[in-house]
Order: sequence, then structure tokens, then C-alpha cells
Amino acid sequence: MSDLLAPYNLKFLAQGLWTTIYLSFIIIVLSTIFGMILAVMRNGKNKIVKLIASIYIEFVRNVPNLLWIFIVFLVFQLQATIAGITAFTIFTSAALAEIIRGGLNAIDQGQTEAGLSQGFTQFQVLRIIVLPQAIRKMLPSIISQFVTVVKDTSFLYSVIALQDLFGKSQILMGKYFETSQIFTLYFMVAAAYFLVNFLISSYSRHLSKKWEQSAE
Repeated sequence: MSDLLAPYNLKFLAQGLWTTIYLSFIIIVLSTIFGMILAVMRNGKNKIVKLIASIYIEFVRNVPNLLWIFIVFLVFQLQATIAGITAFTIFTSAALAEIIRGGLNAIDQGQTEAGLSQGFTQFQVLRIIVLPQAIRKMLPSIISQFVTVVKDTSFLYSVIALQDLFGKSQILMGKYFETSQIFTLYFMVAAAYFLVNFLISSYSRHLSKKWEQSAE
């Protein structure tokens, strides 16, 4: 047991945790950007653009993320880290697009019309009037998707051997066989995932409360 908790093992797991956080951050940023673009495209008036966005969102969302990882890695022959980020971004952007679209549609159309009547462009209305209100409504769902990203990065080791937190724990698992050691190792990994996701959720609740207070 003491050997399992040795500094070199903890450092090994910490490297995996950093990889998980690093990958998740990049995926979340890219997916949010592309998800926003897709949501605006699907809500737009151009029928061709709307159709393209709709086909992408529906097709990608209804294919398992695990399969996208296989496709990107094996078909496009990308390096493991790039393949992981690409596959997750493809899938997560589609999921976020629907969340964002729902948030945008929840805002009264009258506010958009009022903004346009005041001389704002469509983009300015979206950025200044609609989006800030929509974010408040869709924040819980967005954060839930972010948490899913962090957890699902654990797929990457089994599919493309990318050594994230779960991957590092599996490598360590090959050195230890006692039940207490295995339980301790998995508990440490579970605690690390919990801590990261709890911090994300807590920050989300803090933002929501802050926005509610500022709106009063």
C-alpha cells in the first residue's frame, strides 16, 4: 500500500490528471465556439445553411462519441492527442449547439424586434440583448455537458492509448494486484474526477447566483 502512494506514483497520476484537464479545456473552448456557430446557423433564415447545420447536428449527436474517436483516429490517421480533441469537438459541438439553440429560442422574439427597431444589426442584437439572457437560461445544461466531457475523456486510453488520468491508472494497475491496492487506486482516480467536476459545478452555481443578484 505504501508503495502505491509513493511520490513517483502520485506524480504519474498527476501527469494524467493534467492531461485530462488540458484536453477537456481545449475541447470545451473549441466546442463552445463551433456549437455557437452551428446554433446560429440552424436558427438562421438561409435554408441551405440551416439544412447543413441541422444535418450535422442530428447526425453527429445520434452517433456514439466512442465511434467518432475510432473514425477520426483510424480514418484520418491523426496523432492521438489531436485525434482525441478533434473527435470530442465534433461530438460536443453538436450537443452544445442544441443547448445553445434552445437557450436562444427561449428569449422572447419581441426583444429581437425591439433591438432591430432601435437600429442595431442582427449580430448586435444577438451579442448585446439575446445572448446574455440566453446564457443564464442554458448555463446548467452547458455545465452538465462540460462535466460529461471531463468524464468521457476516460474513453481515450482504451481507444487510442492516450494517457489521461484513467489511462495512467490502468498502467499503474498492472503493477498492483491486492484488493486494497486496486480499491485505493480507483478511489484516488474517482476522487480526482469528482474534485474537477465539483469545482466546475460550484463555479457554475456561483455565476448563476451572481447573475440573479445583479438582475434584481
